[in-house]
Amino acid sequence: MHKRAIWCVCLLTLLWMAAGTPLRAQDHGKPPVYTYLAEWAVPRAQWADMTKVDEDERPLMDKLVADGTIIGHGAWTNLIHQEGEPTHGTWFTASSEGNLMKALEALYARPTLTAPVLAASKHWDYIMVSRTYNGRSGKFEGGYLSGGGDVKPGHEREYQELGNAVFVPVLEKLLADGAITSYTVASEDYHTHKPGRVTFVLTTPDAAALDKVDQAFEPLFEKNLSLGPALGSMTDAETQRDFLARVRYMTNK
Repeated sequence: MHKRAIWCVCLLTLLWMAAGTPLRAQDHGKPPVYTYLAEWAVPRAQWADMTKVDEDERPLMDKLVADGTIIGHGAWTNLIHQEGEPTHGTWFTASSEGNLMKALEALYARPTLTAPVLAASKHWDYIMVSRTYNGRSGKFEGGYLSGGGDVKPGHEREYQELGNAVFVPVLEKLLADGAITSYTVASEDYHTHKPGRVTFVLTTPDAAALDKVDQAFEPLFEKNLSLGPALGSMTDAETQRDFLARVRYMTNK
């Protein structure tokens, strides 16, 4: 397995940043946070229209962050395109399902809900829950979002424990050094896939930071040759998919 696929799988959406501000305290017994993720497969001729829809909705989402309804939101564009797969996506995160639905209803009330580009695009929605996460507060323009995941049913707890013990300390150091701006380990709160679907997402401030992430994880596998096989036994190689996206913007309280 390629090294990037290995650490994406083992680490395991949505995300927080802004350089120079204090990090939230690391705590894997944290209260859960909930993320609503919307993905779209947009015809290439309408990519600019999709960006405009997201920008039109952005002030509302910033307002919902400011009043405490949600704790973060953002938008991304996929950089590894596959036929029929998502090209664009948005997310927003709240500390409760009630607030998540309040934000969703506010979006549903907007006229952009019936924009032609949305009607022309294939669409997926997910509600995710996470108890392993960290990041920086503020606003961020640009950067990259990467990750992957898929754990075999029955191995979720084992997988999470290994990730918390081995990989999260590396992520915390990368976060403190500014090489990443956030990370999240999330699973579906309302299942639309088979049980065991776990997704790891991290964000970086620029392309150079992607190399720093690779370099930080390489020594773990070089020093512990059993780590790769252990992860492989917990994950589903047939359904594992990695992703890389360009973050157009993120805001987090």
